[in-house]
Amino acid sequence: MTAAIDQPPMALSITGATKHYDSGFTLDDITFDLPAGYIMGLIGPNGAGKSTLIKLILNMIHRDAGEIHVLGLDNIADEETVKENLGVVFDSSYFIEMWTVNKVEQAMAPMYLAWDHTAFDGYLKRFGLDRKKRVKELSRGMQMKLMLAVALSHDAKLLVLDEPTSGLDVLARDELMDILQNYIADGERSVLFSTHITADLERAADFITYITRGKLYFTGPKDEFEESFRLVKGGPKDLSPDVKGVAVGIHRYETGFDALVRAEDLGKIAGLKAEDGRHGMVPLTVEPASIDDIIRLTNAGDAAHGMEMA
Repeated sequence: MTAAIDQPPMALSITGATKHYDSGFTLDDITFDLPAGYIMGLIGPNGAGKSTLIKLILNMIHRDAGEIHVLGLDNIADEETVKENLGVVFDSSYFIEMWTVNKVEQAMAPMYLAWDHTAFDGYLKRFGLDRKKRVKELSRGMQMKLMLAVALSHDAKLLVLDEPTSGLDVLARDELMDILQNYIADGERSVLFSTHITADLERAADFITYITRGKLYFTGPKDEFEESFRLVKGGPKDLSPDVKGVAVGIHRYETGFDALVRAEDLGKIAGLKAEDGRHGMVPLTVEPASIDDIIRLTNAGDAAHGMEMA
């Protein structure tokens, strides 16, 4: 008899989450898991459905189908307990503009049983936030830091961050990545991190969930996502039927083209030596594909195999 293998606890488990809008957009049947102790990057172009998904997790909008569990709890039936264990940072401040930073603490502390005044005060000092400043007097970046200070000061087990680095300079973003890495170090806390700044994900994310056009394209380890694709480049006359036949997406420009190809399909391009990226007949080159390349070219069209991965 084979011994059962213990599965890691899930910080977030989403099954078949679906939301229809009167505009015609549908977030369609999204399913993925985020294990405890890890950072997941949530990526996709504008309008892909990332913010809709985050609102569903927070029960800010009604879902039409599916289930969402946070720390094993149903996010609707156990909403109060779930939100006690969530820390949230949006892409714009949700605090009243006339509040001072001190008033923010006075307003937020009673909402959380585990509010830690010492921790909050420490983050204010670390981020350079003056308790006497009004929210409207803070830059967008400082407002992001204030939301983050609140999110980190009540022992939240899951952080949900919606474009948290959009108003931060490179040094502040670097500091945030350090904070997130320290936050998950105990193996019990996790982060869902929606961002367009993929350099942050390259550094910090363990997993990637990629949504485009309302559908799930990929979810899994970040390294697996990047290693699944290659970038094939060539001159204007080098775009052969072989490349067209296997490309996930192609971008043409005056001096040549970029084609995104699944790694396992490189062998279908005649004459291409996959191990070194050279081509026996025409000057094609093969390069690793970045997260940006994958997002850009899976939404470029002009290919035979577009939306098939998930």
